[in-house]
Amino acid sequence: MNIDKHLIEKYNVPVPRYTSYPPANFFDNKFGNKEYIQAIEASNHEQPVNISIYIHIPFCPKICHYCGCNTHHTRDKQKMRVYVDAVKKELQMVRQYLDPLRKVSQIHWGGGTPNSLPAEMVEEIMAVIHSNFAFIANPEIAIECHPAMLDAVYIEALAKSGFNRISLGIQDFSPEVLKNVNRDAPNIPVEELVATIRSHHKIGVNLDFIYGLPFQDVKSFTETIERAVKIAPDRLVTFSYAHIPWIKKAQQILEKKGLPEASEKLLMFKAANNVLMQAGYKAIGLDHYAHPNDDLFIALKNRTLHRNFQGYCTRETTGQVYAFGSTGISQMESAYAQNGKDINRYVDEINRGNFYIEKGYLLNNTEKIIRHVINEIMCNHYFSWNEVAKKFAVSTDKIKETVVFEVQAFEGFVNDELVIFDAESVEVSEKGKFFVRNIAAAFDPNLKNALQKFSKAL
Repeated sequence: MNIDKHLIEKYNVPVPRYTSYPPANFFDNKFGNKEYIQAIEASNHEQPVNISIYIHIPFCPKICHYCGCNTHHTRDKQKMRVYVDAVKKELQMVRQYLDPLRKVSQIHWGGGTPNSLPAEMVEEIMAVIHSNFAFIANPEIAIECHPAMLDAVYIEALAKSGFNRISLGIQDFSPEVLKNVNRDAPNIPVEELVATIRSHHKIGVNLDFIYGLPFQDVKSFTETIERAVKIAPDRLVTFSYAHIPWIKKAQQILEKKGLPEASEKLLMFKAANNVLMQAGYKAIGLDHYAHPNDDLFIALKNRTLHRNFQGYCTRETTGQVYAFGSTGISQMESAYAQNGKDINRYVDEINRGNFYIEKGYLLNNTEKIIRHVINEIMCNHYFSWNEVAKKFAVSTDKIKETVVFEVQAFEGFVNDELVIFDAESVEVSEKGKFFVRNIAAAFDPNLKNALQKFSKAL
């Protein structure tokens, strides 16, 4: 598929990534501990009923220069110990406000580098979860791992703790690229790591990559994805590097090394997409790929794909998200709540029996409608006006009024062959999937007056 250069220039503008709506930079500090407890209690009476647990491990042995996550550079095991003890306590604190009949459908460990923790500390946290919560029949229990810090012994410990999905943050197979972004290369070949993971039955494997880094070009990134296809992960992600040096100062180093232009990034994405399509993978949402028999692709075909801060998921594993650890963001039906960033203060507050909520947001019904429409565009590339109206028990005219839908505003998308719409529905075309963030932003009334900065779409 050919994407004209003028379309790249036209749509390569700053827009949110829409892992939440409103985006996290709309959260405010008027939301504190009291509001968080009230939101947890209210969530017991809202949908979805299932519980999704997010565990944030902020520690990294070294900081990759491209990183946009909330991380802390340390190898101090004592600092990890007091942090892990606090997470275990926070889990029990939240548990007392949750309906005991609700079940966990998803657990996701992110960071930072979760496997920078000693394996026994991971096992301790998982033991607390298993002893305090009930589970659905087939929950997804996933962890993000740095392959340079993974071996057979650690994988064995993860399997025993119940993990059934491991995501390896490869980023690139090129030693030159990894060196220039300050990321350690794996000590064990990734092929061998994946084989070890698969020796434990029922553990899925994800491989994650980033395009748009210094010293990457179409040829080198294509070779990386071709190697990945030979490994045959269950799911594969090609993230577009998000350049936000005004927030993450270390990214300024990459500017000096030279970043690919947006047109080059798009060529990388298209080349990777072609390799993956030819290998039989199916595109999921914005940047994920999966085998045709994978649950995510089945959900996409049924237009029931969902998304949260942890990534894409099915309706079966979708739950309201309760986050634990510094900077973790809880995503309940009517509220978002983010823990503070200061690790020492997080530990102190939890040990005193207090939550450490830095900021949050209470959603009204108007924002829930907008969130739903944007989620449908981002995940399923389609929505029906009537179906949305039925879900919220209002008229289709009310839905259109809420998202400030104006036909003339979409004429550009139609003329550029990115969107197909009529009186019944809105659908993103194959070409439009490259610009889905721009299309989603057109349903966001807040964006017209937003002063916040976002990374560019491409």
